Amino acid sequence: MGTSVLSLRIDGDLLERLRHHAAKRGMSVQDYVVRTLIRDDFDERFQTAVEETEKFYGETVT
Repeated sequence: MGTSVLSLRIDGDLLERLRHHAAKRGMSVQDYVVRTLIRDDFDERFQTAVEETEKFYGETVT
């Protein structure tokens, strides 16, 4: 899989918050943002899978 470039224009305060969050994890801002997007995508796909399973088997109570 290849890579592409995404350019963003963001508020200075938001960039500082991103830098802070990334630094706490020892990451670059770019890596932090990419991992956040990947995690969000996974969460969305996981939720869809759960909903599809519940449609097929019926909703379960935990």
